[in-house]
Amino acid sequence: MIITARRLTAACAALVSACLLSGAARADFRMCNNTGAKVSVALAYTNGTGWVSEGWWNIKPSACETLLRGPLAAEFYYVYAIDEHGGEWKGKAFMCTRDREFRIDGREDCFVRGFDRSGFFEVDTGKDAKNWTVQLTDSSQTR
Repeated sequence: MIITARRLTAACAALVSACLLSGAARADFRMCNNTGAKVSVALAYTNGTGWVSEGWWNIKPSACETLLRGPLAAEFYYVYAIDEHGGEWKGKAFMCTRDREFRIDGREDCFVRGFDRSGFFEVDTGKDAKNWTVQLTDSSQTR
């Protein structure tokens, strides 16, 4: 599938529309797939000493998955996602990835270290958020 500027803009807008869970809910970083296709997701964040990127979580249509369990430790998280039809949700924060399951320390010299380099979009959870859910949607659901 070819990604049009309209689809990419709509998808980015939908991705940024994350919502806080209720105060009684468990503290986690969750991703919901509100599209009609299976989506594979990679996540990047700082762990206090450096950058970590990891993936892939495969999320079925109309399903949610917990990517990180427990209270959020950072204000900013970064997400890259692709669907089974070739659509993608991406941004300008480049992190290391690979085709199969991965956990990679650091975001520098991806190619030199034998990894791919993908553009992740930023999710600002706010300074005091303890949990967060990102909603992935396609352009037909954001019109």
